[in-house]
Amino acid sequence: MIPELGNFALILALCVALLQGALPLIGAHTNRQPWIALARPAAVAQALLLAVAFACLTTAFVQNDFSVVYVAQHSNTLLPLQYRIAAVWGGHEGSLLLWVLILAAWTVAVAAFSRSLPLQVVARVLGVMGWVSVGFLLFTLLTSNPFDRLLPAPAEGRDLNPLLQDPGLAFHPPFLYLGYVGLSMAFSFAVAALIEGRVDAAWARWVRPWTLAAWMFLTIGIALGSWWAYYELGWGGFWFWDPVENASFMPWLLAAALLHSAIVVEKREALKSWTILLAIMTFSLSMIGTFLVRSGVLTSVHAFAVDPERGAYILVFILIATGSALGLYAWRAPAMRTGAMFSPLSREAGITLNNLFLLAATATVFLGTFYPVFIDVLSGDKISVGPPYYNLTFVPLFIPLLVLVAFGPMLNWKRDTARAVLMRLRWPIGVSVVAAAAGVAVFGIADVGAALGIALGVWLIVAAFMLLARRWGIGRKGAETGRLIRTTPLAFWAVAVAHAGLGVTTIGVTAITAWTDSEVVTMNPGQTIEFAGRQITLDALGPGRGPNYQADQARFRVEGRGQPFLMVSEKRFYPSSQTQTTEAGIRGEAMGNLYISVGESATPGAATVRLWWHPLVGWIWGGTMIMAFGGVLSLSDRRTRLAMPARKAAPVKATEAAT
Repeated sequence: MIPELGNFALILALCVALLQGALPLIGAHTNRQPWIALARPAAVAQALLLAVAFACLTTAFVQNDFSVVYVAQHSNTLLPLQYRIAAVWGGHEGSLLLWVLILAAWTVAVAAFSRSLPLQVVARVLGVMGWVSVGFLLFTLLTSNPFDRLLPAPAEGRDLNPLLQDPGLAFHPPFLYLGYVGLSMAFSFAVAALIEGRVDAAWARWVRPWTLAAWMFLTIGIALGSWWAYYELGWGGFWFWDPVENASFMPWLLAAALLHSAIVVEKREALKSWTILLAIMTFSLSMIGTFLVRSGVLTSVHAFAVDPERGAYILVFILIATGSALGLYAWRAPAMRTGAMFSPLSREAGITLNNLFLLAATATVFLGTFYPVFIDVLSGDKISVGPPYYNLTFVPLFIPLLVLVAFGPMLNWKRDTARAVLMRLRWPIGVSVVAAAAGVAVFGIADVGAALGIALGVWLIVAAFMLLARRWGIGRKGAETGRLIRTTPLAFWAVAVAHAGLGVTTIGVTAITAWTDSEVVTMNPGQTIEFAGRQITLDALGPGRGPNYQADQARFRVEGRGQPFLMVSEKRFYPSSQTQTTEAGIRGEAMGNLYISVGESATPGAATVRLWWHPLVGWIWGGTMIMAFGGVLSLSDRRTRLAMPARKAAPVKATEAAT
């Protein structure tokens, strides 16, 4: 009965989404106030219905209702309760239900926090989001219904993928979806603006908080996914340029570009049509990520489905959504001209150049991700594109982008002078040069690339502090520094914090890339080896057992560099799915991680041990969390959340276009 209730709630949610998509848009066009007013209650009703459906599916997992196909495929009675709950989104159908639930939650958020927006704008935005919901709900009901029955019901289910039986599953997908789906906000605001035929500073103020929130969640989701892969897969890396990793990275890059270009629209009413195009492209890339994961065009540990029919549906949906938006753009963009002028050396120009580098970097990742797919479709040949390609194409684009990140906030709007900018950046330049020279002196000329990478991270961090110092008037005669510090807006702090976090991540990536130490040895119990300045002893090999798995454990004693400590690495076997996994032993420290992974050995009574020393690897995830915290600070600023003044009653059609 409960699965039928969930299925009925999904059908009702689709009906409400159709009403939400149609009536408010028609009402906004014909000025029918009752239809306009329907947008908000329809959004709430749809969210409540989807919450009921999600609760029904969760109940089916908790109760081990194997008459539901999806439950039988992704759970069993031995699975611990916390993983039965996480298994709700551990497969294709359930993760898609989570997707539409989060989309409904974003819709309700827009309905709740848009009281200062004109009602017609709200109606158009919620109407567009209603049609996005219609597309995903149809996909769910027609091809991926999580409530399909299996009769007669089996006595036991299969199992959740053992790689997903981890606390990371409880956090990584929801945060990632909050980011992915949140980008539909920017898309909806962009399409609503195109329907109205008007883009101005007020529109930029409305769209920026939603884009920032989505970017923040996407940042956290990518970081959690990287951390999960690092400790769960036992391969000792933090990023492998997997196509599905790239699928989340591409919209992250374009969302960063969109955030910056929206600032130009808000402050100077320039780059209007470019910002609209970025909003459409960013959402399209998030949809393409869905296609990659759920179409079967690639094999990945992240992939959910291998059904070509599902992939065809998503592809058609992408073409309809993106094609409609681009058609509107082609109609309206020529009328969006701007009279805002700026010199080649100005903040507007800096942000424009920043956008171009981000777009080029996204294009290289897109090509590397889809080139194997194109070759497979055209010729049937299987090829892979790995880190060497990205090292040769992406890195040379991203390095100058990181240099520009520090310049942008230091530039004045409209025009500036080279001498003035260099004077403002003299301390970051000086400290970075010293850091590069020190790196070469300590590590040698052979590691000059790594020294420059560390210097680049230092450049970003020092420039972030100098941004605050400039705001506070430090070093300026007569400056009321104390008062300026107290009155510094949180949004200004956010810029400095986010850029400093990028610098921390840059240092972490450089260190692990340049100075990782690794070794593979066969060890017997009682044997000690020297590694990374430590003495590592294999104390014992023995069996272990979990709630639904058996394990071969290797226990290590590590001495040197402080107090001794113990580490455990396991090879786990899950009888239900006949699957093995590796659980690495990881010792996290401020200066790096000691990483031990145990494998099979041809020698009886011995173990093959893989050891890594990853210098500053924790700085990668720490830096990303600092960047996300910058987003939190900005959203905490009342001016960012609520600086949305209503437009004048008499509309004036936009006649301005991006330069």
